[in-house]
Amino acid sequence: MPQLSPLNWILLFILFWSAVISMSILIWWSKKILFQSEVSGASKILKENKWNW
Repeated sequence: MPQLSPLNWILLFILFWSAVISMSILIWWSKKILFQSEVSGASKILKENKWNW
């Protein structure tokens, strides 16, 4: 395996951590959207059942 220059190591370090951070943000964002849709769906059910007569 060829040796890398220090600049390439720095770029690989930045690339790796940017990929890790972006994937964690994407996972957090998808969980947040899913949670909001479940909460809004539950509130609609409660509003529909409020006037049950």
